Amino acid sequence: MVLQQLESGLLTITMNRPDRRNALNPDMVRGLVEAARRAAEDYEVRAVLLKGAGGTFCVGGDVKSMAEGRTALPFEAKVQALRRGMEVSRILHQMPKPVVAQLDGAAAGAGLSMALACDLRVASESCKITTAFAKVGYSGDYGGTFFLTQLLGSAKARELYLTSPVLTAKEACDLGMVTKVVPDAEVDAAAREFALSLAQGPTVTLGYIKRNINNAETMSLEACFDAEAIHHTRCGDTDDHKEASKAFVEKRKAEFKGH
Repeated sequence: MVLQQLESGLLTITMNRPDRRNALNPDMVRGLVEAARRAAEDYEVRAVLLKGAGGTFCVGGDVKSMAEGRTALPFEAKVQALRRGMEVSRILHQMPKPVVAQLDGAAAGAGLSMALACDLRVASESCKITTAFAKVGYSGDYGGTFFLTQLLGSAKARELYLTSPVLTAKEACDLGMVTKVVPDAEVDAAAREFALSLAQGPTVTLGYIKRNINNAETMSLEACFDAEAIHHTRCGDTDDHKEASKAFVEKRKAEFKGH
């Protein structure tokens, strides 16, 4: 249910349940967590593209399955199971590599939460985007309330969660939820090209840039300054920095190796 393909430093993770619009079930969630961990730990992976098969990103939890009822579990067991699955969002957000989400068809509920956990989002013009949770009697999971509040601020996050409007890709882009919008026929190529350009970048440096920004979400000014000084100095020791400096002097494009 989760496909992985590594090419030229780009790991493409594909949710592969197109008959259910890539709705999350336990098997898919386990596969996503495994793929995210692999992406974070595999030295050969320099960037990640998260997408869905069949023209839809992910509509969130499998509501049909919810309606049919599930095996009765104690409250604590339910919480633990959900929290294990939510690790996919944390890993995508914190891994020291850029992550791009390709949004087409629909990104809703936990599907939207995972997309918001990524660093950048490329959407097709016809994609529909919605928090969805309130409409099915849920408060939200997979980090969506955290990420949306960080991206848009508390007031807009409250509006989008409490009223759950269905946004067009352009509306989401205008709000800052989406990085760029492209015609439907171009979304596959555009998202891959975007992610591949990051996979061919200065990987160590991009990881530290991402860490600096993540630090800014929770740490004090002084702590962020301290970390910036360490990270900046570390990047100055990389072969990629030395290559970039040389390329600048020689007026040519740098060829990064990721170290």
